[in-house]
Amino acid sequence: MSRKDLSEYARLLRVVANPTRLMILAELRAGTRCVNDIRDLLRVSQPNVSQHLAVLKKHGLVASRTRGAARCYYLLRPELTRGLLGLMPAAGLAAPPRTSKRRARRGAVKAGGRTTTG
Repeated sequence: MSRKDLSEYARLLRVVANPTRLMILAELRAGTRCVNDIRDLLRVSQPNVSQHLAVLKKHGLVASRTRGAARCYYLLRPELTRGLLGLMPAAGLAAPPRTSKRRARRGAVKAGGRTTTG
C-alpha cells in the first residue's frame, strides 16, 4: 500500500470519526433521506445535520438531489460505507443502528386492536 493510499484511508477515517456522521451514514443505508427526516430521526438541529452532510458530501460519501423544497441525500459509495461501518463489530463495537424502524414503531398508532404505522 502506497503512502498516498494510506493518507487517503486516514482522511476517510477522520471524516467518519464523528458519532453524528456515523448515524447519518447508518440511516442512509436504508435509502435516500431528506434533511428534515434525518433531523427528526437523530433528534439534532437542522443546521447541525446540514453541516455534517456537507462534510460527507465534500469527501464523496454522499450526494444530494432536490425534491420540491427539500434537499435529500443518498449514499454515493454504499460499498465503502458498508465496509467502514463493518469495521466497528470487528473492533468489538456495535455498529450504529438504523433508527427509522425503531422510531416508526414508537410512533405507531393502535387501531382496532392492531398496531398501524400510519
